[in-house]
Amino acid sequence: MTFLKMPNYDIHIEEGGLTHLAKHIKSIYEFDDLFVVTDQNVFDLYHEKLIQSLIGFHLSFVVLPPGEKTKSLDVYHQAIQTLIEKGIKRNHLILAFGGGVIGDLTGFIASTLYRGIPYIQIPTTLLAQVDSSIGGKVGIDLKEGKNLIGSFYDPKFVLIDPNLLKTLPKREYVNGLAEMIKAGLIGDKKLYHYLLENDTVTETEIAESILVKRNVVLLDPYDKKERMYLNFGHTFGHAIEKKHQYETYLHGEAISYGMLIALQIGIHIDETKQELYHEVKELLLKRGLVKEPLLEMEDYRDEIIHDKKFLADGLNFIIVTKPGDVKIVKLKEIDML
Repeated sequence: MTFLKMPNYDIHIEEGGLTHLAKHIKSIYEFDDLFVVTDQNVFDLYHEKLIQSLIGFHLSFVVLPPGEKTKSLDVYHQAIQTLIEKGIKRNHLILAFGGGVIGDLTGFIASTLYRGIPYIQIPTTLLAQVDSSIGGKVGIDLKEGKNLIGSFYDPKFVLIDPNLLKTLPKREYVNGLAEMIKAGLIGDKKLYHYLLENDTVTETEIAESILVKRNVVLLDPYDKKERMYLNFGHTFGHAIEKKHQYETYLHGEAISYGMLIALQIGIHIDETKQELYHEVKELLLKRGLVKEPLLEMEDYRDEIIHDKKFLADGLNFIIVTKPGDVKIVKLKEIDML
């Protein structure tokens, strides 16, 4: 078991940790009613196991469709209506039981319903375990872009059970490796070199990836400077997801193309070596996160330039100079030609 501490909550990483969930909940919660927000896939796989783990509690389930389109205003509204109909009160506890979509949406529900309800994160995908369940960012998408409505709202704790990954389809598992590769590139060269050689991870690598995010979140909780490092690959990655209506590419696949574009821009402005680009490209091709012919920057350039984050003095953009070494540069339109 690995135990990591954030300022306002703890992260428990434990094989089989789901069987100890009741103990963790009883340490922070005095009532018997629990409200579980999940998606249909996770519900079908794990709802009986969750009920068995939480004998003595009364569980009310809100089961939503899987996929990025669930992070919408309409589903947010429907989920809140369902929770109210099921009798949720301000001091009840919500469980976000699913991948990143469920975690982001449930966290946003918890942050806004009754002006704030306690919740916990139980991420069931590798992507959610190493990234979206950590750091307190919650939110939903608009047609104009991803995560445009949201807040910072910490869970009471995060329970990461690597055993939940055993039922993950290969494409979803590899999807999470993309965020781990990103974490290695921006903050842990040892992790990056491990991922160059290995296509599966253990509790150790999951913890190492989380530590990269934890360290920058502690330095910069509200995304003013160092936390921007986590956006490596995401500027173009989010544009790719949006342009393809969140249907063609999974998040990890989109940011993989985004990382390659960011490395190309780094080469263009003499901050990144060509050798690193080729090494990362081969890694992403080998893992199946990108395919040739690669997506081209010019097909997404206009969406970046016209994005509201592109200010009069340019765009804050994340460059990796070498594994574990990252910096923020101010890009002008000419740098993206």
